[in-house]
Amino acid sequence: MELQQLRYVLAVAEKKNFTRAAEQCFVVQSALSHQIKALEQELGVPLFARTSRRVELTDAGAAFLPAARASLEAAERAAADAAATVGQIRGPLTIGVIPTVTAIDIPTALGEFHRAHPAVSIALRNGGSDELVTAIRAGEVDIAVLGLPDATTPHRVRFIELARERLVAVLAADHRLSGRRHLRLRDLADETFADFPAGTQGRAQSDRAFDAAELRREVTFESMSTDLILDLVKQGLAVALLPPAFVPSNPNLVKVPVSDGPTRVEYLAWSDFDPAPAAVAFLDALHSQMASNRLNSQPIPMRPSSWESDAQARTLSRR
Repeated sequence: MELQQLRYVLAVAEKKNFTRAAEQCFVVQSALSHQIKALEQELGVPLFARTSRRVELTDAGAAFLPAARASLEAAERAAADAAATVGQIRGPLTIGVIPTVTAIDIPTALGEFHRAHPAVSIALRNGGSDELVTAIRAGEVDIAVLGLPDATTPHRVRFIELARERLVAVLAADHRLSGRRHLRLRDLADETFADFPAGTQGRAQSDRAFDAAELRREVTFESMSTDLILDLVKQGLAVALLPPAFVPSNPNLVKVPVSDGPTRVEYLAWSDFDPAPAAVAFLDALHSQMASNRLNSQPIPMRPSSWESDAQARTLSRR
């Protein structure tokens, strides 16, 4: 059994088609088919049921898949660990980001990291904070930027607090409240809101603030797309509560501080179990970027390799 055969099996299982799987693996279809057939003969069971229209996993194939995937991941990790001992950083790196990242300049960080470590393959995954924490625990995401309500911290992952900020009201330029210098939640209670879907941490920040103020509000528009939320506000269809640094300069938008508005805390989180060399290297790169950006602020107390877990997490900065 060879690792390349396992890669071919996973590709066919994903694409459900030998031709598309061969294209994904950059190999001719006949070679891929031959290798899978040889593996099936070695195992003594068929992994795929082939028809003229599609390819499906057999029961044996479905049973084979998880261990095959784990074997490939273990082999890739072994190679990455060995290379790291001589300063070569390679292997996959998956970074999760919420829709409203403000504490880290992700494109700049990725650009600097890629130039320093071109052998690392980087994938970005968008999602809500809860989804990304679950993905870190499952080994599907290496590092993620999260946004959580005040007094809520990530569970069963390592993390540091990056920043905390009070959300601002985002209004259309011609909204009746757009000329105000400050607002309170009660001023917004009768407005129609655009917000993240119910049950997400992005939504929980505002829901908890209104509950604490014993106010009710109407969320008519729900979306994970911040661009869509801002477009709804521009059209005068809704108002929103968003991090101030995330709201772009636009003549059709106005952001107004809300004195009793929700506080959002941004965290950097990663696995509490033996991060891969690429993940450690990216944490180091972020550490350097944040240290450079805070030369005139409080010092960063420690290196990423010694960052503590949950209860011992350190605060890098507070806004």
